[in-house]
Amino acid sequence: MLSIGLFGAGRIGQIHGRNLAASPRARLAAIADPFPDAAAALSAATGAAVREADEILADRSIDAVLIGTPTDTHADFIDRAAAAGKAVFCEKPVDLSSERIRQTLARVDKAGIPLMIGFNRRFDPNFAALRRRLADGAAGDVELVTILSRDPAPPPLSYIAHSGGLFRDMMIHDFDMARFLLGEDAVEIYAVGSALVDPAIGEAGDVDTAAVVVRTASGKICQISNSRRATYGYDQRIEVHGSKGLLSAGNVHETTVLFAGAKGVVADPVQNFFLERYASAYRHEIEAFIDAVEGGTKPSPDGADGLQAQLMADAATVSRETGQPVRIG
Repeated sequence: MLSIGLFGAGRIGQIHGRNLAASPRARLAAIADPFPDAAAALSAATGAAVREADEILADRSIDAVLIGTPTDTHADFIDRAAAAGKAVFCEKPVDLSSERIRQTLARVDKAGIPLMIGFNRRFDPNFAALRRRLADGAAGDVELVTILSRDPAPPPLSYIAHSGGLFRDMMIHDFDMARFLLGEDAVEIYAVGSALVDPAIGEAGDVDTAAVVVRTASGKICQISNSRRATYGYDQRIEVHGSKGLLSAGNVHETTVLFAGAKGVVADPVQNFFLERYASAYRHEIEAFIDAVEGGTKPSPDGADGLQAQLMADAATVSRETGQPVRIG
């Protein structure tokens, strides 16, 4: 059984901590968080001990660490875990700086440890099933991918100020999904963005509404649209158009109940937030991490995937600022 230490007992740490505690294949050994109340609450829910991060890294009985701390601490924790010889699962992104990511990946390679990045949407049952059918040739040669991702409401301005911007914070998931579905790295990006939801987001230097066109070397195209506001819930849809047809995955509703009447057909609302929509994806990605560490295989998505998504986010940020297409990397 894999023994895992958790860094971070906030919202995402709570999700991962409870999933680890519920897994018959892992033991949540310890939790570290600078906020004692958060660590104590998760400890009470999971039975894991509360310890300092240095103690977890020094404990040879702990095989791996899961990093769910603020973004600006990720690379440092990965570096320290690599030096301690522990496998790492880290929430996206590794860092907001692509150069810093490269430095950390070099240390990971030198240490020879497994590193998995938390792009959870790859493990959503609907998106994963679509990807399997795509790999089996159901749609033929991929020509056009469309990804729609819209949050029910914008985050607080305090979050926006430290997020790295919409492309690095929100759309980075979609950049990873684009690579996952296109089967190729992107070579060029053109991005536009506006602050239409909350003018204060624009005043903070960010956008809340954006669209991106991605092109690969072979000419495949991906369209991505993001919004920080969707009045109807958490909007998560993808389409893959190919030479043989179209594969699509739609939103997940609160129930499958429909009402049909004289004025039409009404469905229940779509699930309202990522905690609900991707609950199973979070469980599946942890199991995939355990599989990789126990089986001695390379985790997927790995650090290189994290870097490529970050490079796409960097290019989109520059494109939005300059109004010009930008080559990636």
